[in-house]
Amino acid sequence: MRPLSTSTEKDLRHLLNEWDPIGVADLMQDEYDCMLAPLLGRLRGSAGQTEIGEFLRHELGDHFGLDPLGLRPDAMAARVIAWWTSAGPAGGAVSE
Repeated sequence: MRPLSTSTEKDLRHLLNEWDPIGVADLMQDEYDCMLAPLLGRLRGSAGQTEIGEFLRHELGDHFGLDPLGLRPDAMAARVIAWWTSAGPAGGAVSE
């Protein structure tokens, strides 16, 4: 496993802000930072799209109080996995 980098966190923050499920990323760039460490920990532990999607669904419902159905957590999970896979050594992704 490679260590996490500030760049890795910044890139994941950017993805979460683009998704912006509560619609505040233009005003609060750190609104989703509560998900950075848990997501990166799961990715470092080789979590797949299903596990990432379940985490996002849980956060949307339990943490943010939103109905996750219309927010497409599974599509975001796919995007996170694709980013992590393509990030390679410089991005902090796990090499297989």
